[in-house]
Amino acid sequence: MATKFKYEAKDASGKTVKGSVAASSQSEAVADLRRRNLTPVDVKKAGGLFGLGGGGGGGPKGRKKATRSSVQKGELEVFTRQLSTMLSAGIPMLEALEILADQAESPGFAFCLDKVVEDIRSGSDLSKAMEPHKRVFSHIYVSMIRAGEVSGQIDIILQRLADYLEAAAHLRSEIKSAMTYPVISLFLVIGIASFLMIGIVPSFKPVFDSLEVELPGLTVFIMDIAFFMRDYWYLIFGGMFGAFVGIKALCKTPKGAYAKDALMLRVPVFGVLFKKVALSRFARTFSTLVKSGVPILGAMEIVSDTAGNLVISGIVDRARDSVRNGESLSDPFMKSTVFPPMVTKMMAIGERSGALDALLEKIAEFYDQQVEAEVKGLTSMIEPIMIAIMGVIVGGIVLAVFLPIFKLQEKLSGG
Repeated sequence: MATKFKYEAKDASGKTVKGSVAASSQSEAVADLRRRNLTPVDVKKAGGLFGLGGGGGGGPKGRKKATRSSVQKGELEVFTRQLSTMLSAGIPMLEALEILADQAESPGFAFCLDKVVEDIRSGSDLSKAMEPHKRVFSHIYVSMIRAGEVSGQIDIILQRLADYLEAAAHLRSEIKSAMTYPVISLFLVIGIASFLMIGIVPSFKPVFDSLEVELPGLTVFIMDIAFFMRDYWYLIFGGMFGAFVGIKALCKTPKGAYAKDALMLRVPVFGVLFKKVALSRFARTFSTLVKSGVPILGAMEIVSDTAGNLVISGIVDRARDSVRNGESLSDPFMKSTVFPPMVTKMMAIGERSGALDALLEKIAEFYDQQVEAEVKGLTSMIEPIMIAIMGVIVGGIVLAVFLPIFKLQEKLSGG
């Protein structure tokens, strides 16, 4: 026996449509709506809510609500993938969001999803409901959701968004693994050298004075440094801390931030890695946005904001101005020294052929592989370099300590 269901859905243009449909079950009502090219947002049994797990309230009862939106590592990627799967399976958006809010691990994220559900129930679009929660849903996230609403392919857009978030997380993991070893090694080298110079070397001065021999130049040099570090350690570490704070403050200024990002692309050893990371992020973000139907000028604005490097952002801004003036997209990239010829030529081909998103995706995949190979190469190269630096420092200190003893032996054997 057919039952009447009230529904709220989005049509192909993204407009909210309300009405009723007769079906034997909620799933059949959802299937009927999808056959009409409508994306179900809420499906209610006439006379009350049906299957929305908790009625018309603003979220699960008894939940302790956080005061700010926050998300654990990997939680947003899982949420996006699950929401895409549930919408593809025909579950109405409101019900899917309530289920995901119920199983959210962090209280802040659960509270954020509860607010999104409340706004959607009040008639807001998903993108508008997500927009106030900038700490959770980034500019690119909201823009892609908006494009999905306009195209009527919100489940497909969510799947692409999940792919993008997972690829970005993998890239961050690669960078973290590349930087962890050298940073730890550097702190170990500084710590061991400081301990030897401040705590050990000065104690040898009475021994050297009793030898009554002329100290070698290396020993005098090391002893002078050791006594300076012991007597003025607060100036040394205070100066290092002051320099760190000063550089950090300088990097917050527009010129300082640009100079820092330019230096990051040219710094020895790590510069190549940082450049490949920036190119991968640029290509993947641009490709995902264009493929999702975001207008190219809007996509370039988002790419500029999320590039992570002001040098790249400046080039993208110039390219956006070029497109706005009816000129070529690829020309500003070709004139820069940051983008390799392979990248700019592929972009020019994609621009002419209308396959820009596909070629940008190929570029992103290529640089993802390059970053992975670069990380492995850096790890294998940095280890012997750090061992060599440690050997030179410790070996130099030990040699400076033993040289006077060797000199004393020569004096005694000559006498």
